[in-house]
Amino acid sequence: MTPPARTPPDPSAPSGSPALVLVAHGSRDPRARGTVEALGERVRRLRPGLPVRLGHIELNAPLLPDALARLTAAGAAEAVLVPLLIGPGHHVKHDIPATAASAPLHARAAAPLGPHPLLVETLCARLAEAGWRTPPDAATRRASAVVLAAAGSRDPDSAAVTRRTARLLAERVGVPVVAAYASAAAPTVEAAVAALAARGRHRVAVASCFTAPGRFAVACARAAPWIAAAPLGDHPALARLVLHRYDQALGHDRTVTARTRTPAPAA
Repeated sequence: MTPPARTPPDPSAPSGSPALVLVAHGSRDPRARGTVEALGERVRRLRPGLPVRLGHIELNAPLLPDALARLTAAGAAEAVLVPLLIGPGHHVKHDIPATAASAPLHARAAAPLGPHPLLVETLCARLAEAGWRTPPDAATRRASAVVLAAAGSRDPDSAAVTRRTARLLAERVGVPVVAAYASAAAPTVEAAVAALAARGRHRVAVASCFTAPGRFAVACARAAPWIAAAPLGDHPALARLVLHRYDQALGHDRTVTARTRTPAPAA
């Protein structure tokens, strides 16, 4: 009897691929865990066969050390930790590498999400969902701006990433974008909105540079004088960015760019 033909393996997810561990901050907001779990499911659909797990830095189970212990108990030998954080603050530079170093399996930390065109694509999509449209005329452009709200950090490298992301977003939306923070850095969202209003820009949207709902994201949205975008969530571009950071950490860097562009206003 002729044995059935075997389906060739998927080259993008070879047997024995290191597990991808999404590292979320954690939040008391009950929506947060479901949001990052949905992102993980989207990552799985993009790369079938790749083990994808979730670990939290604090507040939610499983905590990252527990997630790595469970992977080891299940027979995994290697993992890549992908921070669901925007810039290289304390968690990215210290907490996650320390956990990787003490893990019971070989673990390496990937780069944070920002800056990257796929992050900007996600921000643009969430702004559009909230009602943002490219200003149709010069007068509307002069009255418009975006505040990019991020968590904030005392680390200057983290602030530099947020400012770079703001510049990339400004290129896409065609109006000034000001980086602002929920804590640990200045300006606050409220201060940024006030400074823009003093310059005659009263049509101000707030873009949410947070992966999931939480205290900071809610507070920043409440400060919006007009529209506020939802957090990044499980947008397809963000899932592609997660896989890009995973591949980078393994030395399998692939050129990944945004698929769509928000039309710039006419000059």
